[in-house]
Amino acid sequence: MSPEKALLRRKPEVIPTPFNFSPSGIFEGNDGSWSTFIIRVGTPAQTFRVLISTSGQETWVPLVDGCADFDPLNCGALRGVQDFQNAPSGGFRTNLSSTWELINLYNLALEDHLDGYTGAGLYGFDTVGLQLPNSGGITLNHSIVAGIGTKHFMLGIFGIGPGTTNFDDFNDPQPSFMGSLKNQSLIPSLSYSYHAGASYEKTPASLVLGGYDASQFDVSKVSTVRFNTNGSYTLPVALQVIQASGTLNGVVTLLPEGIMTTIDSTIPEIWLPVAACEKFEKSFGLQLDNSTGRYLVNDTMHMKLKELNPVITFKLGNQTYGGETLNIVLPYAAFDLQVNYPIYPNATNYFPLRRAMNDSQYVIGRTFLQEAYIVVDYERQNFSISQRVSQGTPTYVPILSTSHHAKPGGLEKGSKIGIAIGVVVGSLLLLAGAAVWYWKRKQVSMSGQSGGTEEPGGTPGGEMEVKAAENMTEMSSPGAPVWEFPGDTTIHPEELDSGPVLEIGDREVPHSRAELPAS
Repeated sequence: MSPEKALLRRKPEVIPTPFNFSPSGIFEGNDGSWSTFIIRVGTPAQTFRVLISTSGQETWVPLVDGCADFDPLNCGALRGVQDFQNAPSGGFRTNLSSTWELINLYNLALEDHLDGYTGAGLYGFDTVGLQLPNSGGITLNHSIVAGIGTKHFMLGIFGIGPGTTNFDDFNDPQPSFMGSLKNQSLIPSLSYSYHAGASYEKTPASLVLGGYDASQFDVSKVSTVRFNTNGSYTLPVALQVIQASGTLNGVVTLLPEGIMTTIDSTIPEIWLPVAACEKFEKSFGLQLDNSTGRYLVNDTMHMKLKELNPVITFKLGNQTYGGETLNIVLPYAAFDLQVNYPIYPNATNYFPLRRAMNDSQYVIGRTFLQEAYIVVDYERQNFSISQRVSQGTPTYVPILSTSHHAKPGGLEKGSKIGIAIGVVVGSLLLLAGAAVWYWKRKQVSMSGQSGGTEEPGGTPGGEMEVKAAENMTEMSSPGAPVWEFPGDTTIHPEELDSGPVLEIGDREVPHSRAELPAS
């Protein structure tokens, strides 16, 4: 058989659909009001409401021992622990899970460079599932789980990074949940899209594994950032300017000079240089509580700020000065939070700003992601940021893997760049648009119901059929105008090098043995 005929008779490639991880519908937390997600751990399943960590790759849930006699009676519920066997639960009970395999007690390590975010975890393997039972979620066996006692992380954590975990007792790196999803072909690529939700608008969080929701952002206003090539899976970005209007001092510039920072949804606050924090203090009437490191807002100032309703704008780029930039605008409501037990005995108004003692502590936390939408593609080592918008019915679109095989006759470039990156990465919009438009017209039969994706199948003759939402946004064709970014920055059409593919295991998170704290 000739190579040409072999290609024509090749079996159709089945592409997994992205997984839309539905939020719990509950806003909660002891450091703000955050949209949580439900996970299942163990056999039978014990369920927990957790937060998303863009920097972590492990699953953490509160241990039953994490709630002590001196804690409130509803301690478990405050920590996101749901009823188990028709009774309130204080936390994860490893002895009641038939699939629990103990590893040992280790330091958590994830945020130990930040003050007040340390602790230990009882690590083991167990079955982990996403969403409530019988809700169409994904379940993986033998996943890394840490039971935590520390209340530095009041709610559990679900890490969506691809790094591996290793323990000092043995040299056997364990894959992350995301890595296992990709390795088992349960998602189309090592990628996700996320925004944290906004309780002040009653907007729940959005998390799509292996793709993105096209209704969550404006394709004309995105900025893309290449990962550092040092094996790290953090999300680096240059923060050039922070400007606020409607403050006590009117329009003010709050960041003395540009800094390199990271986006990390694990924590709520924005960690900035001391000089920047001092400008915030004067412009927003904040009071620093040295005992906790939090910025408090007294009742009088709280009423004044709500009346002024200031707006804070973050100007982001690939470098600390100049170049292409993007503005993300946050209302005061995004910073109007309350901190509660156990940090303070009663609900206390606070502003989610922290003083960074050095540049390793510069972090843009979950507060920022109330108004920003990120699309992360680990395989191509880049991610995009855009202002979060609501454009109606969700439309879930897969991000193709770099290992996806292009069909003869025109998919090569679109496959190489990736469908989703062609949408969200400003510098790829024009080139990827033509390739994907051609692919959709000539090689892909798009069908399905609005608001979801269906399992892809095959068509005769080696063609690939990908079923997705009918109202998927069409990409620009050649000759379309160049997209404009805020700040009068023009993105010129050019193709980025796709970069080396990140292999699972490029970065290991080591854990050293530890003693579990009582609280």
